[in-house]
Amino acid sequence: MVADKGKKPKVGDKIEDGGEQIDADLVQSIERLQEVQDELEKINEEASDKVLEIEQKYNEVRKPVYDKRNDIIKSIPDFWLTAFLSHPALSDLLNDEDQKIFKHLTSLEVEDMKDVKSGYSITFNFSPNPYFEDTKLTKTITFLDEGTTKITATPIKWKEGMGLSNGVTHEKNGKKRPLEEDSFFSWFSGTQRKDDMDEIPDGQVAEMIKEDLWVNPLTYFNNDADEEEEFGDEDDEEDIGTDDSEEDEEDDQE
Repeated sequence: MVADKGKKPKVGDKIEDGGEQIDADLVQSIERLQEVQDELEKINEEASDKVLEIEQKYNEVRKPVYDKRNDIIKSIPDFWLTAFLSHPALSDLLNDEDQKIFKHLTSLEVEDMKDVKSGYSITFNFSPNPYFEDTKLTKTITFLDEGTTKITATPIKWKEGMGLSNGVTHEKNGKKRPLEEDSFFSWFSGTQRKDDMDEIPDGQVAEMIKEDLWVNPLTYFNNDADEEEEFGDEDDEEDIGTDDSEEDEEDDQE
């Protein structure tokens, strides 16, 4: 007769295994521990709901501040292009043609869904440009109940001769590849890059933009400015060193 594996031992039951009896007090302690654990789980669920409520509240508070920030960014030439190129991971996703398109990027917006936990969207706003008809491209990340993630994007309406498939062939790592496989904008077409995108999955790109770049893009914009200033300082030091050596040579000749 096969024992019922789903039946839990009750307090006072005598269970023999290899001639040894499981102590009823031990069983009772485990059952009490499970009750406490269930109570903690209930509290954690309530806490998660409260955190979501607070996040919803502060999303509303942040919205006008983000709008103010976007207005200021619009007055800074190539702000988002510079920030992307200064990001250690996102910079690898932009090819030369992408950088030309990004010069028309006027603003970037990240918005949580109303209940926060269902997902978020990332919207790229462009000025009229010679590349595509759209002025707004949106990538939406939706978290489904079964633990999977659904990712959708605005299909790009490329102008004649400007589609990804019409792009020139680029050479990278010694191999020639069509522009479509190498462009950031394949992120909106569903085309997966065959090398970099393997290392940075579709959803992870969205997460980096949302959790890192969007939070404080000025950090990355300033990185580029700091590097230029640093190179400028090094050039000045080299010039000073050259001047000093010339003066020393003149003194030796005298």
